[in-house]
Amino acid sequence: MNEVEARSKSASSRRLRARDMVTLLATLAGVALTLRLGAWQLDRADQKIALQASLEARSREPALDGASLARSPLAAEAQHHRRVSLRGRWLAEQTVFLDNRQMDGKVGFFVVTPLVLMPGSGVVLVQRGWAARHFTSRTELPALTTAEGIVAVDGIVAPAPSRLFDLGDAASGPIRQNLDIASFARDSGLDLLPLSVLQVEAPGATADGLLRHWPAPAADVQKHYGYAFQWFALAAGIAFLYVWHRFIRPAKP
Repeated sequence: MNEVEARSKSASSRRLRARDMVTLLATLAGVALTLRLGAWQLDRADQKIALQASLEARSREPALDGASLARSPLAAEAQHHRRVSLRGRWLAEQTVFLDNRQMDGKVGFFVVTPLVLMPGSGVVLVQRGWAARHFTSRTELPALTTAEGIVAVDGIVAPAPSRLFDLGDAASGPIRQNLDIASFARDSGLDLLPLSVLQVEAPGATADGLLRHWPAPAADVQKHYGYAFQWFALAAGIAFLYVWHRFIRPAKP
């Protein structure tokens, strides 16, 4: 073997080793990433199970009245998912319709109306339910039945209405994409509590045509187990392909 051939063979060997090292590092990175994502999904499932246990425990506690509702964000978080039995007066003129909200597989509005608490002080935002949107006119509001005078409202303490991706739509007017409690309090001048209430059906309540099929917060645990299985299967697949091509597959003649 002459010097040129030796150099060529040495260079080819270095390129082969470099390629093998890059392949090994890519495989290790892929396996590590997919294992981490699988573990993250299992952790999410554990969080949902813990949340469900907390919900069940809080559901057995006595219902709160208006005077017992939290006045600070930290105290409000401790009351999330507690049952409430409120009395108050609707501020129907301040009703907000949150757009692009789904219930039972249909898209429409979440109807949110402030309730002046009696007894007690302050105002709480009540997520009253879901209403269908007009098919052809996006600015047409659904007809609502809002009782006058003092009303009884049963519900569950919740954070502010969930936020959707906002393309910069105006955060004013009756139809909105999102609703921030602090901003709405400043704009409306209302003494809003730092929480909201998901209204639930109550015996003898006046029918208002709104749907209240609120999803359970921890009802999708099996989804996380399914995602975890997919990530772990992908990790095993990446490792198998590396071992197959590196050690098992017959060398080319």
